[in-house]
Amino acid sequence: MDQRLLDNLVELAAQGAQMLLVVVIAPALVGIVRIVKARLMRRRGPPLLQPYRDLARLLRKEAVIADNASWLFRTAPYVIFALTWVAAALVPTFASGLMFNWAADVVALVALIGAARMWQALAAMDIGTSFGGIGASREMMIATLAEPAMLLVMLTMAISAGTTRLPGVAEFFIGQPLGVRVSLGLAMIALVIVAIAENARIPVDNPATHLELTMVHEAMVLEYSGRHLAMIEAASHLKLVLYLSLIVCLFVPFGMAPATAGVAAWLMGAAVYAAKFVAGAVALGVWEVSIAKMRVFRVGEFLGGAFVFAFLAILLAFLSGEILR
Repeated sequence: MDQRLLDNLVELAAQGAQMLLVVVIAPALVGIVRIVKARLMRRRGPPLLQPYRDLARLLRKEAVIADNASWLFRTAPYVIFALTWVAAALVPTFASGLMFNWAADVVALVALIGAARMWQALAAMDIGTSFGGIGASREMMIATLAEPAMLLVMLTMAISAGTTRLPGVAEFFIGQPLGVRVSLGLAMIALVIVAIAENARIPVDNPATHLELTMVHEAMVLEYSGRHLAMIEAASHLKLVLYLSLIVCLFVPFGMAPATAGVAAWLMGAAVYAAKFVAGAVALGVWEVSIAKMRVFRVGEFLGGAFVFAFLAILLAFLSGEILR
C-alpha cells in the first residue's frame, strides 16, 4: 500500500476517534460534576454511568408529540445534536491539525453554536406554550450578551497567534515560553463566564430544577420526550464538552500532540486531555456548590462583566502588539 495513502487512513482514523471521543465522554462529564457536587454536600449522589442510563432509557421510549407541532419541532432535536456534535468535534482535543481541523475556525464555531441555538428557540416556540416562549426569550437574551463577548475572546487569541484557526492558536501557544499575559487572563475569565451562561449552569440557571421563575434551558425542552429528549440532552452534554475543550485548547494546550506525531503521541495526548477533562469537571462541581443561583434579571450584569473582560483583553492584546512592533 502507498505510504501516503496509509498516512491518510491513519489521520482519518484519528479524526474519527476524536469525533467519537467527544460523544462518548460527554455524559461522563455531567456524571463527574454530579458526583463532585453530591460529595461536597455530604450525599452519595448518582453513579458515574447514570447519564448514559438516562439517555438509553429515553431512546427506548416513544416520543409524544403535540397535535399542532410542525416539522420544525420534530426535526429540531436531530439538527441541534448534529450541529453541536460537529462544533465539538472541530475543537482540537488530544491532537492538533487533524484531517478536518482546517475547518476549525472560530467564526465557523460561533456560527454553528448560534445555528443550534436558533433551532432550539424556534422549536420551543413552535407549539405555543408559555414555558417555551419564556425559555426562548431568555435564551436569546443570553445569546445577545454572550456571543459578542465570545467573539472578542476569539479575536484576542487570533491577534496573539496571528490566525483564527483553533489548531493554529493551540500550536502557537504550545511553542511559546511559559509566562503570564494579562490579556489572556482576562480573555480566559470572559470565556469561562460565557461557558457557564451558555450551558445554563449555576449561577445563571440550575439544571437540576424546574423552577418556573428561573429555568432557561429546561423551559425550552419541557414538551420533548422519548428519543427527541434524548437528542436534546445529548446535545447539551456535548455543548458542555465543547466549551471545556475550547478552554483547554486556547489556554491550556500543553500536552496536545501534533497531527504527524503518530499513534503513541496521540495516546499520550489523549491521556493528558483526560486529566484536563477530569480537572475541569471537578472545578465546575466545586464552583456550583460554592455559589448561589442569581436572579434572572442579574444575568445581564453577569454577562456584561464577561464583555468588559473580553474588551479589555482585546484592547491589551492590540496595544501590546503595537508596542512590540
